Amino acid sequence: MRTDVETRTPTVVKLGGSCLDDMADEWWDDLVAHGQERPLVLVHGWSKPLKQLNARYTEPSAILRDRYGNQSRWTTPEVIADIKTVSAQLGEDVIRRLERRGLTAERVVGSDGLVQAGEGERWWWRGKELVELDNLVGPITGVDAGQLASLRPGHCCIVTPLARNSAGQEVNTDADRAAAAVAAATAATALTLVTDVPHLLIDGAPVRQICAAEAAKFRDRGATGGMRKKLRAAGEALDRGVGRVHIGSAPVSHMLAARTGTVITRERTDTVTART
Repeated sequence: MRTDVETRTPTVVKLGGSCLDDMADEWWDDLVAHGQERPLVLVHGWSKPLKQLNARYTEPSAILRDRYGNQSRWTTPEVIADIKTVSAQLGEDVIRRLERRGLTAERVVGSDGLVQAGEGERWWWRGKELVELDNLVGPITGVDAGQLASLRPGHCCIVTPLARNSAGQEVNTDADRAAAAVAAATAATALTLVTDVPHLLIDGAPVRQICAAEAAKFRDRGATGGMRKKLRAAGEALDRGVGRVHIGSAPVSHMLAARTGTVITRERTDTVTART
């Protein structure tokens, strides 16, 4: 029997925008079964729906790289509007999937008071030149967990990871890092990052377990693209008190039980690779 603390502690899941259409009915059944026992927060991405909305989002020029090597979508007010359009449609789809399985759900837009952002990077690489650009992105500086007061077993809050900065501007944020900040703010014991690969791979080998320090080393020396962002988010979640981070493509309950996927912990342990 679960304790009262366990039934009040939320499960925070980040679902990549490229994964939504690929998750089987069994994945959603598992998520709902888990959500019946614990409050559920689902933070979504929007990369695939945005690319489907307009072909310009598939062009290399739509992605910027800052002076530290981090990638970000070049975000203007028009891009924010398109993100909100596809996110509203995505949210309606997720709510339908959950409610027909017996889980109530609501959508929470981060910029409506949930997520606060700081000043964004202004220098970005364009080709081989570092130039100053207006880009409506910003690092997360705070999460008001009071905006998720309706959390309870049997209910899901679907979070659109936009934020608002100190100037009142609505800005784009990284969905993985937003999920990490939400997990920390809600005292979640674990964060699950659902992606389109079953494990973190290091030198081609699937990793079952790794500590935060070793994951950070790999992030800085070998990880690229989306996995680099996920490892950065994992480190931030663990630094803020989340006990462990799971990365993979399996049903959430399977990953939380460490039966599959990669688990990242604060404590230093030997890196464990999966048997093939």
